[in-house]
Amino acid sequence: MRTGAEVDEAVALKGTNLVVINSVCGCAAGKARPGIGVALRKSEWKPDHLTTVFAGGDIEATARLRELLGNIPPSSPSMALFKDGQLVHFVPRFQIESRDANQIANHLVEVFGEFCSTNVAS
Repeated sequence: MRTGAEVDEAVALKGTNLVVINSVCGCAAGKARPGIGVALRKSEWKPDHLTTVFAGGDIEATARLRELLGNIPPSSPSMALFKDGQLVHFVPRFQIESRDANQIANHLVEVFGEFCSTNVAS
């Protein structure tokens, strides 16, 4: 997403939306993005929508998303899971930096199982 309006539209979508606040740092490339990929392949449950903003590149969209996150401090990379427009889970940078891609994937699989209703087997 590049604009605030695109963020508002995406967050308001019915169902679940995993929004990734992406960055160029090593933990985004070596941990966050691979962890998300593994989780999406591994999990029986999936978010209905997958979206991203690029911190440092998509300035307006990132600022708007951060407004929607309320009191959560700015953090990139990070991941926010929205359900029917409400934030239900957030993974900040410090939880990405301190884990490897498989640990991140395992965490996301648990989160998807708790909040997502799209079953890939159905």
